[in-house]
Amino acid sequence: MDIRKDILWRVHLCFLLIIVLGVMVIGRAAYIQIAEGSHWRGLGDSLHLRYQPIYAERGTIYSEDGNILSTSVPIFDIYVDFAAEGLREKEGKRFKDNIDSLSLCLSNLFGDRTASEYKRDMQLAYQNKERYYLLKRKISFEEYKALRQFPLVRQGKNKSGFIVELRDKRINPYVLLANRTIGLSRRDSSKNVGLERTYDSLLKGVTGQRLMRYAAGAYMPVEGAELDPINGKDIITTLDTYIQDVAENALMKMMVNNNSLHGTVIVMETATGKIKAIANLGKQPDGTYTEDLNYGIGKRTEPGSVFKLVTLISLLEDKYVNNNSIVDCEGGAKYFYGLRIKDSHLGAGAITVKEAFLRSSNVAFAKLADMYYRNQPERWTEHLRKLRLDTLTGIDITASSGRPIIIKPSSKFWHPTTIPYMAHGYGQLVTPLHMLMIYNTIANNGRMMKPYLVSEVQDYGVTVKKIEPEVLVEKMVSDSTLFQVKECLRAVVDSQHGTGRKILRDSVYSISGKTGTAVTALNNKGYNKGNKIYQASFIGYFPSEAPKYSMAVVIQNSNESRLIYGADVSGRVFKEVSDKIYYRYISKNSLSKQVSPDTSLYTYKGLKNDLSTLFRFMNIPYHDSIVSGSWRSAVIRQHSAGLVQPGQISTPPSTVPDVSGMGLKDALYLLENKGLRAVANGRGRVVNQSLAPGSTFKKGEKIILMLN
Repeated sequence: MDIRKDILWRVHLCFLLIIVLGVMVIGRAAYIQIAEGSHWRGLGDSLHLRYQPIYAERGTIYSEDGNILSTSVPIFDIYVDFAAEGLREKEGKRFKDNIDSLSLCLSNLFGDRTASEYKRDMQLAYQNKERYYLLKRKISFEEYKALRQFPLVRQGKNKSGFIVELRDKRINPYVLLANRTIGLSRRDSSKNVGLERTYDSLLKGVTGQRLMRYAAGAYMPVEGAELDPINGKDIITTLDTYIQDVAENALMKMMVNNNSLHGTVIVMETATGKIKAIANLGKQPDGTYTEDLNYGIGKRTEPGSVFKLVTLISLLEDKYVNNNSIVDCEGGAKYFYGLRIKDSHLGAGAITVKEAFLRSSNVAFAKLADMYYRNQPERWTEHLRKLRLDTLTGIDITASSGRPIIIKPSSKFWHPTTIPYMAHGYGQLVTPLHMLMIYNTIANNGRMMKPYLVSEVQDYGVTVKKIEPEVLVEKMVSDSTLFQVKECLRAVVDSQHGTGRKILRDSVYSISGKTGTAVTALNNKGYNKGNKIYQASFIGYFPSEAPKYSMAVVIQNSNESRLIYGADVSGRVFKEVSDKIYYRYISKNSLSKQVSPDTSLYTYKGLKNDLSTLFRFMNIPYHDSIVSGSWRSAVIRQHSAGLVQPGQISTPPSTVPDVSGMGLKDALYLLENKGLRAVANGRGRVVNQSLAPGSTFKKGEKIILMLN
């Protein structure tokens, strides 16, 4: 009896424990479902759902004269969802009925695989129910249009399973032109350079979002769960494509012929500070030249004799000398605290300060600076500070700007020889743009302008921000100093013994400026014989009487260069560029010739939607009865209220389209998406193309567009 009670007690206890455990499980499940349900559902979704960015169309960078310097063209990535219900219904009848013809079409379009290979790969993906199968990356717009008409694909996304992702490809139609200044655009904007980096926040627009669901080992988009991006704004630079082209060609010619290492040409509009051109070329290991670094803005060097302008300004402002003061050059060589400074041409004795400047006497300026500033070095460095030689230039490309290095009297590197060496261009590191700003200040009657590269920001052609010229210092030097400095700068070219006379004097307009030939160390090995090379400079402005443009040309020669002096190297480049600028923009004889009216003004080609928007905005009646195609050619039949009858533009994928009459952006859009590599010359609309319309071409082939 006791045994029976003992067994029953144990059974009842176990039963009770099971009931309690069951209640606890049910209670916990209810708690998780009701109280914590949203948390766990959210956690589950976070493992299976994610947002993918949809990048906006990046804005276009234009030159001031309206040419496209950098723009985006669309490219497409094609995926297939082989688990799509429409594709697998009725035991995959739709897929099986179309796989042969689809494979043949894909093979003919892309040419990278045979039809049987396409069929095999897609059948395997179908068997494995792959949800996000990559079919093809980076196809052009023309290829995408052809793909949409293929068997199965034309039945739509739900039935075919085809998924299209749109991306942008950044191109520069002028290739080398101001390439380093315009810069590079990458998905990771922190790796951008140039204007593409400085104005990235405006150019990139606002990124959208697409909800992606994880299924069968891959993420695929959720239909209808998208936030559209907002396209980026366009920026209008101060660059002039004609001046930029002239500067790069002149620089390239000199560097190739003289076997130079690297060089820069900067052209600035005197009154405003606008940078009209900035060319940068560096020699590559294979002997070619390309825009590898921004030498004009980011490369700090010892400037050499062009720095004597700073010394002259300091001496004149303190009234220690005037142009007629006498200084003894002591035969062109003198020791300063144990170190010898000499002139490139020995023999000069007692001459005027003006004569010492136009002859570029190192001894004279080292001697004058040491004489007057040896016991008051702070007064000397204060002049450098006032001329803004100790700070950044303020130009738009801040990430590329080089901060100058000026030794101060409190520095451990300060030495009695510091002032004599600084006085003729050594012992400090500044960029060519720093020096150009000072020369431009003299040309601009003492007003220092901030250099800048962007003049406008536009949104769909409407100006949303206009950047005006900015004055950094209203009156940098006194009128007396200004008069004497201008006299000296002009004498460098005009006087019989001026260092720039031989190269720059023969001109119908006047040039003022200063030559410079600085000795630099090759590969930082010191200035020993065989290691030193020469940096040639010429900085100046023109025409002297009423300056319109200032220009800096700085070229680093090699130990194999035939020419080494400032006038012979940089002076020749300056003269070639200034001649072409003068005859195009300044000369009174460069009046436009009378030409017959441009009848093509009333013929337009472009995207259907763009033309439709344009004609509606201008209240021009039109009728487009064509259903298919994205491109149109339209002719205005009457000027005033002219009826426009659009015509379709269509060419087979393997033939060159006719882009005459198109704007550059439309032409690039069409050609690049066909697989051609377009290069443009001129501005305006396309008037000629190097590959004949209708002819066949190879993918990647170059086509040159001539604009009117």
